[in-house]
Amino acid sequence: MAKKQTFADKAKGKVHAAKITVKYVKTIKTESGSYKFNEKFVKLDDVSQVTTLK
Repeated sequence: MAKKQTFADKAKGKVHAAKITVKYVKTIKTESGSYKFNEKFVKLDDVSQVTTLK
């Protein structure tokens, strides 16, 4: 039996919304005075939303 679905058909079916992935780095000052960095990736609809991150 022949395959009914090709890889191109399978890949075409997965449509994702156009979002931009941004690496968000947050600094935290510890009690001893040193800094820790928390990193995470955030998906945004538009680049102008970068300033709204906290």
